[in-house]
Amino acid sequence: MALLAPAFVLAQAGKQPDQAKKQSNFDKPFPAHKVIGNIYFVGTADLGSYLITTPQGHILVNTDFERTVPQIRASVEKLGFKFTDIKIILGSHAHGDHMEGDALAKELSGARVMAMEQDVPALQKMMPGGKPHPIDKVLHDGEEVKLGDAVLTAHLTAGHTKGCTTWSTKATDAGKTYDVVIVCSVGFNPGYVLVNNKDYPQIADDYVRSFATLRKLPCDVFIAAHGSFYGLEAKYAKLDANPGVNPWIDHAGYLAYIDLKEKQFNAELERQKNGGKP
Repeated sequence: MALLAPAFVLAQAGKQPDQAKKQSNFDKPFPAHKVIGNIYFVGTADLGSYLITTPQGHILVNTDFERTVPQIRASVEKLGFKFTDIKIILGSHAHGDHMEGDALAKELSGARVMAMEQDVPALQKMMPGGKPHPIDKVLHDGEEVKLGDAVLTAHLTAGHTKGCTTWSTKATDAGKTYDVVIVCSVGFNPGYVLVNNKDYPQIADDYVRSFATLRKLPCDVFIAAHGSFYGLEAKYAKLDANPGVNPWIDHAGYLAYIDLKEKQFNAELERQKNGGKP
């Protein structure tokens, strides 16, 4: 059995109460806010989009669905920045809830779209409204993307998709420099085939490598492609209650996320090896 298409996975997931709630959060507005230094959250209640600002222009990580691009633009503008100053668009992985909006965001900003090479085939099939998916530069594992004084490094953390990309960068706040990691995903959706996957034979090995890659990355500030991965709502409430303490600085939470997902992956892999259906 092949790895199911993202649209089918989302449709099936929507039939489950927890997943239905999560999907409703895809469109639910969430306050734009500063994460740390020059990094800002501009996504929805569960879609992690981030603006990295520089005097030479800005980088947007994750355009999400095409329908959520107007929300992202509004968030950018509420923070006092211009959407047209976005020069580079990056993504976490080739699923519609993270990169479907690339074409519209490029149209509105004029930015260059960059994507990890292993996700290019899937992105080329992502054509909302029939629009070709723009890819102005193909990235490779370990490649740096630079704009002004911002440097983001692309780390291939495959499994969730073949080109799942975790981004690392540094941010300076109050005279201190922090390591920031924007995690792609090391979770598996309903229907993911981890054993004898004819369309993605190395999927299980890729997950194992990705867990190892994430563990090696220095991380002070943990954010991700989905707000639920790092407790967005709860941490934002803490920030509102105590502005003097930055809840996004959470190395322990980063390790806990990796531990949880690795445990879940190993259990599912063993279950499928023993004949369990995806």
